[in-house]
Amino acid sequence: MLPPDPAKPHRTASTLELFFDLVFVVAVSIASAQLHHALSHGDFVHGITSYAMVFFAVWWAWMNFTWFATAFGTDDWLYRITTIVQMGGVLVFAAGIPTAFEQGDFTIAVLGYIVMRVAMVAQWLRASRGARELRAATRRYAFGIAAVQVLWVLFLLIPSGPLQIVAFAAFALIEVSVPVFAEHRRQTPWHPHHITERYGLFTLIVLGESLLASANAIIDAGHELESFVPLISISVLTLVVTASLWWIYFWPPHHRAITSFGRSLRYGYTHYFVFAAAAAFSAGIEVEIDVLTGESHLTNIAASFTVTVPIAIFLLGIWWIAIRENADRLVNIVVPIAALIVLLDPILPTPVAFSAAVLAAVVVVLVLHPPRDARS
Repeated sequence: MLPPDPAKPHRTASTLELFFDLVFVVAVSIASAQLHHALSHGDFVHGITSYAMVFFAVWWAWMNFTWFATAFGTDDWLYRITTIVQMGGVLVFAAGIPTAFEQGDFTIAVLGYIVMRVAMVAQWLRASRGARELRAATRRYAFGIAAVQVLWVLFLLIPSGPLQIVAFAAFALIEVSVPVFAEHRRQTPWHPHHITERYGLFTLIVLGESLLASANAIIDAGHELESFVPLISISVLTLVVTASLWWIYFWPPHHRAITSFGRSLRYGYTHYFVFAAAAAFSAGIEVEIDVLTGESHLTNIAASFTVTVPIAIFLLGIWWIAIRENADRLVNIVVPIAALIVLLDPILPTPVAFSAAVLAAVVVVLVLHPPRDARS
């Protein structure tokens, strides 16, 4: 498993990588649905903390494979089989999300992670055989991943409650330290265009999930309301916001954001908030529909925050890691201010659709002010 040339032109995501991403549609969908139910019932603290924990596991499982694949992906039969085993682990983990979310019981989720981790460790050990000067880094990855997985097994002994949340946060910090530990002396190669394409494709998945979940909720609500006007308004809002988030995300040249190891860590880790926010957006739309149909007793302001907070987090996240360094002064003023306006929209004397108008205005500004490498 020799690392490919990171400067190789026209390297794109393989069909295996696209297939791998499909199983995460299941995990993201279940996590988003659980968040929707919690928020709709006004259980904000439990819902948000549980969602943050579960989505961290989803995001980190995807990260583990994605960065390995850009450095050592061979696409031979053994690599394919090992990757499919990891996909099985993701599906097992997804099956454990409801009990982890509702009861704090991570048993099934951890079992799924064990399956993923056994395959991931095998991949790193196989890569170490031909890694030469990168052999130490690949073995540190294998050791680090295996050691942290032991901690997650011990995590099952901690009862649900505040102590479990603290332990999860501590173990999560150890998890994200493994790449720093493994690559502090010599970094495994990554292909800038390939890795950023992979992040872009996952962004499309979570945005598509938001559209799908929102559309299903709107269709179901159509049987309960006499007037379709409110549902049409929410439909337009969802489409405009999702399209604007897509436009904003893909505006900057992402490959410029990972020119060093430190910058690649910032890019990869900040995407936790970007992905989680994009997936949470659909939960917010569903909460709005629940309020409209009387299935939730939240106030209009509280329900609106479940939509605007994810939008604001998404905007600030992508601005921080990709837009900021490729934009002129106007864009760097407009995007953060737009995030703030959207965040405060529920308490402003404006309709909720104002958020969609703000995002559309941001898109207009971006069209008129292209990124630096696109200017003549």
